[in-house]
Amino acid sequence: MPQFSSNGVAIHYDVAGEGAPVLLVHGFASNARANWVDTGWVTALTKAGRMVITFDHRGHGLSEKLYDPALYTTSHMAEDARALLDHLGIPRSDVMGYSMGARVSALLAIDHPERVGKLILAGLAENMINGVGGALEIAAALEAERLEDVTDRGSRAFRIFADATKSDRKALAACIRTSRQKLAAEDLATITAPTLIVVGSTDDIAGRPEPLQAVIPNSEVLVIPDRDHMRTVGDRRYKEGVIRFLEA
Repeated sequence: MPQFSSNGVAIHYDVAGEGAPVLLVHGFASNARANWVDTGWVTALTKAGRMVITFDHRGHGLSEKLYDPALYTTSHMAEDARALLDHLGIPRSDVMGYSMGARVSALLAIDHPERVGKLILAGLAENMINGVGGALEIAAALEAERLEDVTDRGSRAFRIFADATKSDRKALAACIRTSRQKLAAEDLATITAPTLIVVGSTDDIAGRPEPLQAVIPNSEVLVIPDRDHMRTVGDRRYKEGVIRFLEA
């Protein structure tokens, strides 16, 4: 993966395919490969005739690791995404984010509406407004010496995932302490991009889609039946729905 500097932070990225651009923004403790390549997203979108841009968030994957929680605000990460579009000379792109990446994508659309064509917010809906708890517990789980020391079920799942992706757990702990910021309904109401909200029907982390749809103008909902937060990501119905939305 090539890299560029986003205000002094080294960010790794990749570009595949040709056509209208779509920027993919991955979730917490994941990376571009785990979230978008291994799940078949890059293949599906390039086959649909799109240029697919992926990158690793600061503190994730191959990008630079930072250990100050203050450097992981949603605004910092949204500016990384904007800076990547600048680096590639792309004035406007469709954008899809998953989980933490959905929050980042929403803020990109709020702060830089001229840069976002269509917007897909997946894996985070009502709780983008209400907030997602458990940040301190997840940070403690990531910093624990041994997996056996982690007893909280939800935090343990993040620890196992971080180990599976060979992540820098100290950097992720700094990130989770700050990155689960709420977005205000009045700010979300300023989004002008046509928006698709995607959630699994059993995704407790995302919350219900309807409250988010109620505040974002020109938005629609896609619910993936019988899928939780982790199993929605690679679902065929999610891919088909997004491609339909992008082509409409």
